[in-house]
Amino acid sequence: MEAPHNSPAAETAPETAGEPFSGPAGAVPEAVTVTLTVTSPEQMQDLGRRLARVLAPGDLVMLTGELGAGKTTLTRGLGEGLGVRGAVTSPTFVIARVHPSLVQGPALVHVDAYRLGGGLDEMEDLDLDVSLPESVVVVEWGDGKVEELSEDRLRVLIDRATGDTDDERREVTLVGIGARWAGLREELA
Repeated sequence: MEAPHNSPAAETAPETAGEPFSGPAGAVPEAVTVTLTVTSPEQMQDLGRRLARVLAPGDLVMLTGELGAGKTTLTRGLGEGLGVRGAVTSPTFVIARVHPSLVQGPALVHVDAYRLGGGLDEMEDLDLDVSLPESVVVVEWGDGKVEELSEDRLRVLIDRATGDTDDERREVTLVGIGARWAGLREELA
């Protein structure tokens, strides 16, 4: 059974991949959007490694996509890129896993909010607000649940073909919300 998925961030992103921000001089766009095509699990993991290069302590990354879209595969690449300890696997049954850094970088806090119904109130027991300043916090299924943790956040929307298909192609839309992500497109180049 596939979970409902909100499609790409058109409702929150004033900028699209093909249209540059055209606000007042010196202003920072509210959101920056970058769309990429990934054609294999290896490429998804590589995207995670590339994203890890631009992540810093205090970053909140929200992953959205159908079951099997590649959220955990992307996070595995993030873990490799951040140089954290332990195998990055789906935290569905434990809700959250902390992967400490092996290279004196930020820890990776990997959360699966799929089974959590409420907003931030239900997630308070996870102490994400305490972990966030010194960690990179990645939340699968976090839409509508963790936005209050940070005004600056990176939404990663992964769209895949559904139904009986072996198509590995994914459209990955990165939506950097807030001033922290103003240079996202250049940082990934």
